[in-house]
Amino acid sequence: MKDPDLLQRKNDHLDIVLNPNRAVKQTTTGFERWRFEHCALPELNLDAIDLSTSLCGRAMQAPILISSMTGGANRARDINRHLAEAAQMLGLAMGVGSQRVAIEGDMNWGLDSELRKIAPDIPLLANLGAAQLLGPHGISYARQAVAMIDADALIVHLNPLQEALQNGGDRDWRGVLTAIEQAVTTLPVPVIIKEVGAGLSVAVAERLAAVGVTMLDVAGAGGTSWAAVEGERADSARRRAVAMAFTGWGIPTADALCAIRARLPEMPLIASGGIANGIDAAKAIRLGANLVGQAAAVLGSATTSTDAVTEHFQVVIDQLRVACFCTGSENLAALKQASLVPVG
Repeated sequence: MKDPDLLQRKNDHLDIVLNPNRAVKQTTTGFERWRFEHCALPELNLDAIDLSTSLCGRAMQAPILISSMTGGANRARDINRHLAEAAQMLGLAMGVGSQRVAIEGDMNWGLDSELRKIAPDIPLLANLGAAQLLGPHGISYARQAVAMIDADALIVHLNPLQEALQNGGDRDWRGVLTAIEQAVTTLPVPVIIKEVGAGLSVAVAERLAAVGVTMLDVAGAGGTSWAAVEGERADSARRRAVAMAFTGWGIPTADALCAIRARLPEMPLIASGGIANGIDAAKAIRLGANLVGQAAAVLGSATTSTDAVTEHFQVVIDQLRVACFCTGSENLAALKQASLVPVG
């Protein structure tokens, strides 16, 4: 049975994020506090720079994840198709939006086996909210999320701030870590944990690592403020006032990335949250990320066409390649050793 309120919420989210005057950002990612040392003598062939990597045993042509961005809105069908086609063409990874609506409803909104047919070669990541994983059907939902798109891994997203500010949001988060541990030990695919724009702390990262999570997406502050989004959706002045006080809340992406990498040197990390361009991507990789995720930055292109998405990410890839060239980095391993200095 479809939940009309849930579907309307997903549509509201898309409308607000696509409107720069509504999705307020009141903090920065922290990448602006770092600067690469320019190499005037790279001794490299720009076109030969190797940006390839891998995820879940699948080859990637660049270290970019198209991050989760849509849930159950009707137009998500076209968005997911455009993203999947572009990801297949460019050799990128793709994480779908929350599959809760597709699992609980009678429409899948493009989140089915057709998605894997469109993108047979890429790392494709399923997605479920921690609150759904905690519910009575949590493991069943997780299995369905993976099976319905033949996913290589399951992303479980943590969004306590958004849920706290959302009318009807999930307020009881007791037992979430235990539910995540059960998913790790039960599912046939790796479990990846991501925040949704407020960042992962070192303490939380350590707890997640201890239960066997395979990869973490720091998803820090500096990108879309979901507090602002929920404030825009608020049905009363009181709810709006509460939400808007938190628009600057969270751990900036660069800060979360540096801190977790220092404490957990072997944990694979994704840096997302306000990644503006390929230079930000290069900084994130230098600071310890294995992959870099983008969502809101490409959403406008995703509502337009596959070509628009492809062009968007080709620009990011070109920027990343030039950043490698101008730091004397022939590949991603060399980029991780490039000279990056704090500003000021």
